[in-house]
Amino acid sequence: MPSPPAFSSAQKARRDLGARLGELRRDAGLTGRALARLCAWHEAKVSRIENGKTSPSADDIRAWAQHCGAAEQTADLIASMEAIEGMFVEWRRMERTGLKRAQQSVLPLWERTRNFRTYSPWIVPGAVQTVSYTRAVLRSFMERRGLPDDVEEAVKVRSDRLRLLHEGDHRFAVLLEESVLRTVIGDSEIMAAQLGHLIAVGDLPSVSLGIIPMGIPRNSIWPVEDFWIFDDQVVNVELISGFLTITQPSEIAMYASAFGRLSEQAVYGAPARRLITAAIDALE
Repeated sequence: MPSPPAFSSAQKARRDLGARLGELRRDAGLTGRALARLCAWHEAKVSRIENGKTSPSADDIRAWAQHCGAAEQTADLIASMEAIEGMFVEWRRMERTGLKRAQQSVLPLWERTRNFRTYSPWIVPGAVQTVSYTRAVLRSFMERRGLPDDVEEAVKVRSDRLRLLHEGDHRFAVLLEESVLRTVIGDSEIMAAQLGHLIAVGDLPSVSLGIIPMGIPRNSIWPVEDFWIFDDQVVNVELISGFLTITQPSEIAMYASAFGRLSEQAVYGAPARRLITAAIDALE
């Protein structure tokens, strides 16, 4: 099974908006060239917007609606455009004032979610991190992206969020590739403590911890991008360049299916603890 298309939600929404604008143009009896001339644009711009290859600006939409005799639809069209822009947020935009803001931005979603599913091929997910591991991860982000140093404030925000492991009826299903256990974040001491913490949280009634062993056949599904599923309502995908939010039911279902297939390849309980213990021993 191929990995879920990381950008398809935003792309589809952009194409849908373009198709809607194209309908307005045709209803107005305008060719693409004629509309471009009225808006003082290059003639290729209309085609690129209608095919979802270029995102229109708010001013573009205002001009389009005005010349197509659909000025009353301007506000709705701009709202659709803004929603599309919100699907994919570049890290540099989210974190331009520091890491604390980025951590705070997801708090409302975490607070209202009851069933969390998370898969990571890279690092231990935030929900089951130690404070020291979180600090090492966030400091690495800060240095690599040239951000303001508010690491300690960001660590506190994320640490406060971990109370959900012990409160209410929140449930966390965590899947890790075994390679995550072997990737040293911070230093060996920090990593050993983090691995020990995984063993401890794996025993919590609110947590299901699965490890996908290295060396097993991966014919049904191979490692994919880091993602979170929140109550079958939202999927967040963490990419190198930014943060993708998916709300389209069909694509959420794809990630849920991927999670299910990954879960089938994982080991739990004592076998998972043996993999973690082996990773701890390898640090010595």
